[in-house]
Amino acid sequence: MRTGILSAGLAFLCWGLFPLYFHAISDVPALQILANRMLWSLAFLLIVLALRRQWRWLNGVRRPRVFWSFVASALLLGANWLLYIWAVNNGHVIDASLGYFITPLVNIMFGFLLLKERLRPFQWGVIALAALGVAWLTWQSGNIPWIALFLAATFGAYGLLRKTAALGALEGLSFETMVLFPLAAAYLAWLTLHGENAFLNTASDSTRWLLLASGPITAIPLLLFASGARQIPLSILGLLQYLAPTIQFLLGVLLFKEAFTADRLVGFAMIWTALALFAGEGLLRRGQAQPAPKVS
Repeated sequence: MRTGILSAGLAFLCWGLFPLYFHAISDVPALQILANRMLWSLAFLLIVLALRRQWRWLNGVRRPRVFWSFVASALLLGANWLLYIWAVNNGHVIDASLGYFITPLVNIMFGFLLLKERLRPFQWGVIALAALGVAWLTWQSGNIPWIALFLAATFGAYGLLRKTAALGALEGLSFETMVLFPLAAAYLAWLTLHGENAFLNTASDSTRWLLLASGPITAIPLLLFASGARQIPLSILGLLQYLAPTIQFLLGVLLFKEAFTADRLVGFAMIWTALALFAGEGLLRRGQAQPAPKVS
């Protein structure tokens, strides 16, 4: 249990600190950061697979259903990564954190709409409270919080596909980066031909090293998460997942000095309250479902 909590906690800590990494390479355009992330993530994952001699799973992706489901998840992951990178480097860290705060509630709605899961009245109330928070943020700013909603929708849909996926975390991410690699390679080749590849032409040595590090920076948290998720209950994992957006939110407010008015706080408070009620109810039901200890 302790090892599982430590592994999962480290994964969410890494994800929470991602804004620091992307902010350090903000002189590189977001699309180029994404392309480099795809390239170096695949290189790192291939090294891991080679060391583990873990290739048998490639036979499974020949099945059309598996292949196309991972093409879809790869495109969703790429879109999520791109918007997140852009948001961090354009002063929207708080908006990005909101997206990952509401992702669990989006997952509930996907389960209801697509998997025909039944929702309890309490869950409908929690969703309504969170929706009211989003509506408040929309009304007070005059704009729909599209960054948060897009991040939540793409990551929620990605999680839905991976929930029923035929491959594990390492194999799945490896194949997703294989799917995205031709797009990334073609884009970087085009940039190179036109002298616009920041990695080769304009980036400093430190930025180049940071771009190279995007491989392990992407893969290691996922492997930690996969390891931890197998060792701890879903209720604990569900609570730990709020660590990442909480850190991102604090970085946005305290370090990057993004605007956070009292009006925005009202909307966030509604969403935070909904999440607290959701998590608390889940823990309560889990405790009630556990059988009472036998008395000899």
